[in-house]
Amino acid sequence: MNYQQFLDYVYQRHSGNVKLGLDRMLSILKEMGNPNLKMQGFHVAGTNGKGSTSAMLEALCRAYELTTGLNTSPHLVDYRERIRVNKNDIKLEQLIALYKKWEDVFENNEASFFEITTAMAFSHFYEEKVDTAIFEVGLGGRLDGTNPFKSSVGIITSVSYDHTKSLGSELSQIAYEKAGIIKENTPFAVGKMDEEARDVVLRIAEERNAPILLFDRDFKIENIHTDAEGTHFDYISDDVTIKQINTNLIGVHQASNAALAITAFITYLKQRDIVLNEELIRKALNNVIWQGRMQMIGREPYTFLDGAHNEEGVESLVQTIKQLFPDKKIIIVLAILRDKNLENIIKNICSISDKIFISKNQSTRAAELTEQADYVEKAGGNYEIIENVVDAFKQARKDANVDDVIIISGSLYTISEILKEKENLDLI
Repeated sequence: MNYQQFLDYVYQRHSGNVKLGLDRMLSILKEMGNPNLKMQGFHVAGTNGKGSTSAMLEALCRAYELTTGLNTSPHLVDYRERIRVNKNDIKLEQLIALYKKWEDVFENNEASFFEITTAMAFSHFYEEKVDTAIFEVGLGGRLDGTNPFKSSVGIITSVSYDHTKSLGSELSQIAYEKAGIIKENTPFAVGKMDEEARDVVLRIAEERNAPILLFDRDFKIENIHTDAEGTHFDYISDDVTIKQINTNLIGVHQASNAALAITAFITYLKQRDIVLNEELIRKALNNVIWQGRMQMIGREPYTFLDGAHNEEGVESLVQTIKQLFPDKKIIIVLAILRDKNLENIIKNICSISDKIFISKNQSTRAAELTEQADYVEKAGGNYEIIENVVDAFKQARKDANVDDVIIISGSLYTISEILKEKENLDLI
């Protein structure tokens, strides 16, 4: 069985089994011997920033020579990205062997695609005896397949509007779902969020005797600035100050994500009686492996991929572009999913763009070209429609001058289509 045969088999067989609740996941893990209860590490939830923060935690652990298992979703190019040990994707032969080992368990429990992936990550990390497991929540938290993880430290990066059909239309409802990962007596680092959401998180933490480290109360960042190579800031908490930190991830929001990762990691070091080393913190954050978040893929013109796909993510992207390139011509290649707030997202994008190439990614949830175009026209934007994402990017590059800036965004599906063709597109 090759890679594509495996993926087609698993997806076609199990993609229709989605069902809210943890009963199936708990049953699967019990039959596996509950590896989720036999590891230590981090559990990361949030509307935005959880993937970047998870990757930062991985980098921090590796700088301390701790072996790591990182489970994230979705993947951008290769399904194996979802199960990573020591920064390396799981090998194909390991993946197939793992699935075959537990196939009967998955079948008997009518497991979903996501449940299978998460269960295999738990099993693989346990078999590999990793020092630290890092699980990124897929959707929400309370009913997410990663929630059975008995984490050492948790993080909630942010709470804003996304997946409202599943999580609720009010911030308090969304916060309740995210806060569902808070475990009894388990410390949590919590990012900046609206008071309505924060109050829900703090209430649930209090009910579960979970110590909370709150952004702008227990730790903060200062002297933040960004450039085309990364983000620079000072980290300050009640007992630790680390100045002049650089991370290779770009954007003010990445300084906030890094602060959450540092706070959670310092808490974890204390639990394990490991001495804090500021230079290792600096080294780690300047070498984070995370694709698709203001990822530079070209110069002359500067070209970036960014997977911003909801209102908060796009707002962060727009702010970053304004700060980095206030006097540059901005060309956007855009393809969004139809279940997002298209009007607000496109209005924000139009505020910085000189031209938008509207395209359609290959997701079954992709927004129609005409619908996206209607909102661009309503916002007064200049646009051209080119259906295929890669073709739209090629045309944008033909139209751009060497001192312009090209941004490909709107969805992780959109940027994945560029990454899959990276070698053929002569990108860095």
